Amino acid sequence: MFRLPIEDALPALISALRAGGRAVLQAPPGAGKTTRVPLAMLEAGLCEGRILMLEPRRLAARAAAERMAQTLGEAPGQTVGYRVRGESKVSKTTRIEVVTEGILTRMIQSDPELSGIGAVIFDEFHERSLNADLGLALCLEIAGALRDDLLLLAMSATLDAAPVAALMGDVPVVTSQGRAFPVEVIHAEAALPKGRDLWPALAALVGRAAKETRGGVLVFLPGAGEISRLERALEGRLPGDCHVRPLYGAMKFADQRAALEAPRQGRNVVLATSIAETSLTIPEVRAVVDAGQARRARFDPGSGMSRLVTERVSRAEAAQRAGRAGRVAEGRCYRAWTKGEEGALPAFPPAEIEAADLAGLALELALWGAGPDALSFLTPPPESAFTEAQALLRLLGALDGRGLITEHGRRLAALPLHPRLAHMLAVAGPEAAPLAALLADRDPMSRGAPVDLSLRLKALAGGHEPRADRAALARIRTEAARLARNAGPARQALEPAEMAALAYPDRIGLRRPGDAPRYLLSGGKGAVLPPEDPLANARLIVATDLDGDPREARIRQATGIAESTLRTLFADEITEVTFCDWSKRERRVQARVQERLGALSLSDRAWKDAPEEDIARAMLSGVRELGLLPSEGARLFLARARLLSGQGDFPDFSDQGLMDSLEDWLLPYLRGVRSAEDWKRFDLQPALRARLDWDAQQRLDREAPAKFTTPLGRAIPIDYSGEDPAIALRLQEMFGQTRHPSVAGKPLVVTLLSPAGKPLQITRDIPGFWTSSYGDVRKDMRARYPRHPWPEDPREADPTLRAKPRGT
Repeated sequence: MFRLPIEDALPALISALRAGGRAVLQAPPGAGKTTRVPLAMLEAGLCEGRILMLEPRRLAARAAAERMAQTLGEAPGQTVGYRVRGESKVSKTTRIEVVTEGILTRMIQSDPELSGIGAVIFDEFHERSLNADLGLALCLEIAGALRDDLLLLAMSATLDAAPVAALMGDVPVVTSQGRAFPVEVIHAEAALPKGRDLWPALAALVGRAAKETRGGVLVFLPGAGEISRLERALEGRLPGDCHVRPLYGAMKFADQRAALEAPRQGRNVVLATSIAETSLTIPEVRAVVDAGQARRARFDPGSGMSRLVTERVSRAEAAQRAGRAGRVAEGRCYRAWTKGEEGALPAFPPAEIEAADLAGLALELALWGAGPDALSFLTPPPESAFTEAQALLRLLGALDGRGLITEHGRRLAALPLHPRLAHMLAVAGPEAAPLAALLADRDPMSRGAPVDLSLRLKALAGGHEPRADRAALARIRTEAARLARNAGPARQALEPAEMAALAYPDRIGLRRPGDAPRYLLSGGKGAVLPPEDPLANARLIVATDLDGDPREARIRQATGIAESTLRTLFADEITEVTFCDWSKRERRVQARVQERLGALSLSDRAWKDAPEEDIARAMLSGVRELGLLPSEGARLFLARARLLSGQGDFPDFSDQGLMDSLEDWLLPYLRGVRSAEDWKRFDLQPALRARLDWDAQQRLDREAPAKFTTPLGRAIPIDYSGEDPAIALRLQEMFGQTRHPSVAGKPLVVTLLSPAGKPLQITRDIPGFWTSSYGDVRKDMRARYPRHPWPEDPREADPTLRAKPRGT
């Protein structure tokens, strides 16, 4: 009998499980771990209960169960069975049950002790699916608290095993060398073109692989759309013995089987998504063509939206794909990128928990009664994304204000749907099943079809719609029938638009003003419709599918909804909001009364009796935009105050200090000020002066007075507009002044004028001027102004503004 490479590692694995109950198995693709390890554990009698093995995909679960059953000479459902969404083949005699990962979570939530289960195997754990991470965390808690006899095994092809082993309690790592024939890796000489030119170039590469190798060809592409485009491009490019076989998750199992079986004649060229990287055995593959891309779900907590993004493949994925060419003989891997590009590839793909929508995880943890910190996650869920998920669940009524699960939340967790769609099904009952199945699947309409959901529902109901994929519609109808059986009675009869609004209460869109069909969503984000779409003139819509662009998402599926319908459906959520805001566009305060549903304003009218304080507070935003606009008097006051600003207990009169404290000093004086024009006319001086108490005002008048008293007792204004305060006066008025005047500790800049008012000297030192420059000034001025006094010693003379009488 043919001996699988995994056989050499089985004794050590069985010994580790028998001794400690836990282990990690590293085995490369082709080693046989998926189909041999569960049978070896059964043969060894390691546990009394069933052995449960988790697979990341339905196709892999079915294929693994069928292969093991075939090994035993049985049909699936006897010793080996499987359970996947919508299909089950198990019996009382079943000892090994292969399930998809989400089924384990449901089993645990309904029976936390996992009664009747003796072992849980996590196959292909390196794919790091969200359900696998959650399942392992829950099983570790169950084994630690309730079931110390529960065996746990994580199996991986490429994962770094040490962190997983540490998470499971520093358990043994058993390694199988596997069996792989040499694979020659051939890189593209130049980067392949992008856009429409990619497909002929990629088809040429596949044709080259088929001509240069014998046996089957496996082509890796990111999604079903790319598979369809390459299939068309391959027409006439392949040898006559080649049969093109698509392979992706949404296909019927019978069609998938055609890609998994060797043809009676010729060879297969399998165009597959990442579904073919692991678990599945595709016979007679001698060549792999890797387009170098992978499609992943990415969740943006800021927008609350998930989107599928096409990214560069990681080095681990590329190695996994290349290995498929060396399972049965020496092979070749043709890579659609240059050798120089290889170093820029990431080492591993991200764990799903790092990038996915966490609403389902948050609901499961709430049902379990633990937060993410209480469980052993290999990668903890990102805090921001988890918080966003909890907010959605509160919006759906699945969590209460304390974050605890509600009875409605328990009902949602029991339904095999995303919490959004489960909420819709729980409220609307079986009538919502077609829409739930439609929204849970890929869009059955061809690219470029109108976004209106009603077209899809009509096609689903059997109406003529040439743009719809018949196979997809059949698949969705089957799922709808299953969901209808799971749905309880309806709480209320609802139309499809109402159902959609229940599922997406944060994606109800109100058309923005303008010609372009741009929408504000109730969750606060923006979205846009194609201008030519028939739904583009709808005032209110529910967007059920968006591309997730964080700036402005493109709407791919939506339905129109009437305002009266929304008001009835969300009567408890619609609130009346009064507000006063500064409008930058209008440059004035706007006082409004609005009826709001989330971020949407369903009605908007003037708030005629808005309180003056609210208007004044809104005007502060206008002041911050417009800046301070002091009058002449206010500018003088500010110049004086800034000389003392921040000294001791004296208030801060800097621009920044004033703007930071507007509410304290300006708010009480803004009554009646509503617009930019009002603000231009506003006199700041009373409000500025009111910042000073009596002592501070006395200090200001004493240390930085508005006026200077001359030796004659005349008060003249001090000019504070320059760098230093200054005065200007007739030279004779300063006779007898033996000390230079100062303000706030700074010498005044004194401009001494001639009798005609012309500057004679600018000085910061009057005593020094008397002893130095005055003599020259006196000599020049005596002849020009003989009737005015020019004493030899001005320090001893009396100040005067009078001239001598004529003739003296």
